[in-house]
Amino acid sequence: MKRLIMLLVFAAISAGVAGGYWYWQQSGQSGAGATKAEKGKGKGGRGGPLTVKATRAVSKPMPVLIEAVGTVESEHSVQVRAQVSGVLQVVQFKEGDKVKAGQTLFQIDPRTFQAQYNQAMAAVARDKAQLENAKAQQQRLEPLLKREFITRQEYDVAVTSAKSLEATLQSSQAQLEQAKIQLDYSRITAPINGRTGQLSVRPGNLVVASGGGVTLVTINSTDPILVAFSIPERQLEQIRRYQNEKDMRIEILPDRAGAPVATGKLVFVDNTVTTQTGTVLLKTRVDNSKEVIWPGQFVNVRIVLTVEQDAVVLPEAAVQPGQEGSFVYLIDDASKVKVQPVKVSRQLGNEIVIASGVKAGDQVITEIPQTLMPGATVKIADGEARAGGEKGKGKGKGKGEGKAEKKSEAKSD
Repeated sequence: MKRLIMLLVFAAISAGVAGGYWYWQQSGQSGAGATKAEKGKGKGGRGGPLTVKATRAVSKPMPVLIEAVGTVESEHSVQVRAQVSGVLQVVQFKEGDKVKAGQTLFQIDPRTFQAQYNQAMAAVARDKAQLENAKAQQQRLEPLLKREFITRQEYDVAVTSAKSLEATLQSSQAQLEQAKIQLDYSRITAPINGRTGQLSVRPGNLVVASGGGVTLVTINSTDPILVAFSIPERQLEQIRRYQNEKDMRIEILPDRAGAPVATGKLVFVDNTVTTQTGTVLLKTRVDNSKEVIWPGQFVNVRIVLTVEQDAVVLPEAAVQPGQEGSFVYLIDDASKVKVQPVKVSRQLGNEIVIASGVKAGDQVITEIPQTLMPGATVKIADGEARAGGEKGKGKGKGKGEGKAEKKSEAKSD
């Protein structure tokens, strides 16, 4: 009897467990189906179109560029040194001042040179007087020689004396000129227009001319100014092809993302390729009247070879990198998504020039949802660009706006 009761209890427990397992299976299957249905709604497939942001490719003029990094150089740089020795008396400018050619910069004690100049002037005056006396003596003896009152030898001595004194006068005049040059050298002037640098000698110091002397100050010309830069040798052919074209110009940008501060023409192409780097040195001369760039400064150089008038342009966000090259998500006329390979020509800032794969007017997706799949149906987000860069109209209005318009129309009717 006890055994029968135990069997009945075991059977009841087994039936309860089996019923619970069956109920759990049924509820799990229904929940999975609901989840799949919800996911399908967001994939632009079975659940309806996916909302995306898009833009259209545009055609506009875009420059063909070569970019490099350059160094600003002075077209003229002069190290000012003393040409005579002496005590530096006066500095007639301040460090960093702009100076003009011929402007007095330094004054060395001129007294010694002035004395030498005065001495040379006196020697010239003496030699002139002696020469005049010798010539007068020669003129007095000439008629006496004709009458044979004096010998030929006496006359020749007078002629020789006059010629000797004439040579002495020329020597004295040369010494006077030398003394004048030394006196002028005591006043040091600016040889070029430019801006002065740091002073290395102060008033009261002895400056020495021998052995090249100490550089008193360096003057750099700043307007116009040169910018030197290097390009890879493979780009030299493009430079030579366009260098005589009027559209070619070189822009200087201290900040790569900023606007050009100076524009110039190519003035120098080196006659050899640097074997260590495989680059060629070039230089441009630019106007720098406002001194926006400085000698020794590193700047960005943009060589505008020509302007492509009808370039196809897309924003950077629309072009995606891939293992086989760049591509875009193209939206066709049926609002279907297609993966379209493209060939990128160049990038300028946030814009990319497309060489092939997309034409002007094609609509591409700019923000890629994670659930986007090729072949999916999509719709453009409200207010996004549709054609020619214009914002969406009509369909792009919100539901509330559409209802409000209908109400206003009903009232007016």
